[in-house]
Amino acid sequence: MLAERVLTAILRTLSGRFLTLDHFGGATLPEPSPGHRYLLYAHVPFCQQLCPYCSFNRFLFSEERAVPYFRRLREEMRRVADLGYDFESMYVGGGTPTIMLDELCATIDLARELFSIREVSLETNPNHLLPEFVDELAARVQRFSVGVQSFDDSLLKQMDRYDRYGSGAEIIERLQSIAGRFQSLNVDMIFNFPSQTSEMLRRDVRLLEDSGCSQTTFYPLMVSPAVGRQMASTVGRVHYAREASLYEQISRDLTSDGVFEHATAWTFSRTSGKMIDEYIVDYDEYLGIGSGAFSYLDGTLYANTFSLRGYERMTAEGRLSVSAFRRFDRRERMRYRMLMQLFGLRLDKSDFERDFGAPVDRRLAREMAFLRVARAFERDDDEALTLSPKGRYLLVVMMREFFVGVNHFRDQALAALTQEERELLFGGGDRHSIETGAALPVTALLP
Repeated sequence: MLAERVLTAILRTLSGRFLTLDHFGGATLPEPSPGHRYLLYAHVPFCQQLCPYCSFNRFLFSEERAVPYFRRLREEMRRVADLGYDFESMYVGGGTPTIMLDELCATIDLARELFSIREVSLETNPNHLLPEFVDELAARVQRFSVGVQSFDDSLLKQMDRYDRYGSGAEIIERLQSIAGRFQSLNVDMIFNFPSQTSEMLRRDVRLLEDSGCSQTTFYPLMVSPAVGRQMASTVGRVHYAREASLYEQISRDLTSDGVFEHATAWTFSRTSGKMIDEYIVDYDEYLGIGSGAFSYLDGTLYANTFSLRGYERMTAEGRLSVSAFRRFDRRERMRYRMLMQLFGLRLDKSDFERDFGAPVDRRLAREMAFLRVARAFERDDDEALTLSPKGRYLLVVMMREFFVGVNHFRDQALAALTQEERELLFGGGDRHSIETGAALPVTALLP
């Protein structure tokens, strides 16, 4: 698709500038704006094994590292409360947040004590869909999201997930066993994996319909350049030529019989009005705690240190763990607003004009012209923009490139770790070494 190729080229150029962060020399984050809604994000960077396609900040699990980390995470949470922030919603991601259940529950409980938390979103893996986990979490968590990626056993083996998490049939049984325990049960899937076929995706959709999940998210494979080079030598090179047709197939198969409907460009819900497992859609601004977490506050992106040693040192000194930042200019903020609202399927034109002082057609004339030529809009009137089927795919492309840029930044931050921490991250050896790309001041993330 020509529009996809053009978008990909433009966004890869822009992301290099968009994610160039500077050293953060401030003592703390800005104070909250009265009456503004924020989300609290907490990052748990530990996994029992590391997936080859993942660029998130994650380290091999050991109890001696994880227990003090959770304690420091709760200390950082208290400092955020001291700044005057309050939160209605909390999202716990990773890594594998459920890797230490008692520590996780203590962290969620403290958040509910400190803030006005009404809903908690939590990520997990299929091996934790067990009564001893679910019974503890059901009373604490409203949105439960399970990283499945595929039910195809051959793909699970390529992703190094089969031995850890079980076969596709076993995962389906576990999902069915917890159906109805949470207000929202989301299943994360991946499409455009190098060896994935159309029939594999059709079977995944059929199994999702039988799984009992209330929602599913089909992410396009989003790998940074360094991870893509590693994958090319093992499971194959990532191509985008068939991405559009695979996305159209998923969308058609999931929605044609009325079982699912679009909730975002890549999320599908069984029933309209269900909670969406995408905090960047529900909240304009969020504050992140934990090593490798990001915050977006008042037009500025903040990145926490990626170093466990640095995180320990900063929190021991009574500081938040922010190490780098990027202040977006007005045009970048407008583009970000457009991206996130259209990803959520609707841009309110009056809200945009109120916040930026002029209509979106005037402020982002080139972007609007491109999307109209690409026939991206289904509704385009004085009140709102909504997406056509082609437009939904173009938003998937935009989000894919946004997260590829974030993953590239993460790769470079991880590459700047000391050799000792790289061994903690990768378990020793050079097989998983990360290459650096464009020169970003990633040392700012390693205080």
